[in-house]
Amino acid sequence: MKPALHLRLNQQLALTPQLQQAIRLLQLSSIELETELREALESNPLLEMGDEVTESEAAAEPDPAESYAPAATTVDTRSEPVQENASDYDSATTYDSDPDFGLEHTTYGNATSEDGDSMESQDEDTEDLRDHLLWQLNLTPFSPRDRAIGATIIESINDDGYLTESAEALQESLAALYRVDLDEIESVRHRIQQFDPLSVGSRNLSECLRVQLDAFDPDTAGHTLAHSLVSQHLEALAKNDREKLCRQLRASTDELDVAIALIRSLDPKPGSRFSTQSTEYATPDAYVMKSQGGWTVNLSAHLQPKLGINQHYASLIARAQRDDANYLRGHLQEARWLIKSLQTRADTVLKVANAIVRAQCSFLEYGPEAMRPLVLKDIAEEIGMHESTISRVTTRKYLHTPRGTFEFKYFFSSHVGTADGGTASATAIHAMIRKLVDEESSSKPLSDQALTAELNKRGINVARRTVAKYREAMHIPSSNDRSRLS
Repeated sequence: MKPALHLRLNQQLALTPQLQQAIRLLQLSSIELETELREALESNPLLEMGDEVTESEAAAEPDPAESYAPAATTVDTRSEPVQENASDYDSATTYDSDPDFGLEHTTYGNATSEDGDSMESQDEDTEDLRDHLLWQLNLTPFSPRDRAIGATIIESINDDGYLTESAEALQESLAALYRVDLDEIESVRHRIQQFDPLSVGSRNLSECLRVQLDAFDPDTAGHTLAHSLVSQHLEALAKNDREKLCRQLRASTDELDVAIALIRSLDPKPGSRFSTQSTEYATPDAYVMKSQGGWTVNLSAHLQPKLGINQHYASLIARAQRDDANYLRGHLQEARWLIKSLQTRADTVLKVANAIVRAQCSFLEYGPEAMRPLVLKDIAEEIGMHESTISRVTTRKYLHTPRGTFEFKYFFSSHVGTADGGTASATAIHAMIRKLVDEESSSKPLSDQALTAELNKRGINVARRTVAKYREAMHIPSSNDRSRLS
């Protein structure tokens, strides 16, 4: 074949570096964004943090090419009163901000919340269960051989305080140091069970509770009966079979109550109080507050800082030599891209937050039972964006409301049909199930079938298997497990 030239036209979607940066910033959480901006400030001399925004600056519209600060808009929800029936939350609202994506329609100001959004450092060092047990092991007069056995046992204890490895597996682990018998391992384990927390290193729940009961005075009321319960009748106790327990133990109802009360004072997971899992704090990206015009949405000012161009370095570009000028010019372009990307991010988050508030104003007024069905497509069509963009915005972004702080995704849920032909949100049904369970009689919990019948009475067409699925998703035990000893 001879080499030849061919002309072909085609269309191809290309992501510019600026667009890639905007997409990446959009999906970052507030904490990740704060880290990203800190790194950008350290690496780019043309970028600087602006001074604290004063009241006069907040009232004025800044130059979008040189600075950035969050915005605020109001969603008017006064146009029609909200009905209190969960299936009738279709009240119309008026939305008075422009749905276009253009930044020229956005007014920037330093909006803050009464609650504030500062977050204290939570990096305090905590002692875990392993360190606590090893500290006690080193203070106990063990021989080097027993100390090695004890250290091996402690390494195999899980976070709840139970020993999960078999004695044979522990023996094999120690083979490189000592040849130990299984009796030696058990002897050291029993001594570790007397460490703090008491009963740590137990094999199962029955043994764990027995060790804790053995620490009580034998004359304690209900001690003997409680020991029999945890040793031989733990399964019947879990099933709340009172008659069977009284018959097998030949005990009266009062005696059984005293023994059960003693068992309830024990700790079934002795190692849980040494959990090293740190609490994660959600920092709101936007705030919703009640106002005369409806609900006002403000972006967080602390986590969306005001950035600007360092005018001193920018003025050096014209006088700098070629290489230095190219270096400064490149960083100037990156700084402008970052500032504009932050503006785009703020504008998008604000639009999505406003659309959510407009759709879920019933939730703000009446609570979870008034949540309306909502999917990403609904918000995407309202503000004229793609569903993938809405998905990025609603992930790890939090909205602070008078009813608590929720991830944006909390306000989205599927729907279930109602008797009048309408729809009810799955989140609203979750809230109804939770309320029914909270109000049920402790001696006669509602079964899934009873919950289904109650929801059907309220006009919610839902199957029993759906109720069971929702109940399990909320980690609510079955009616048998919810039985309480009166």
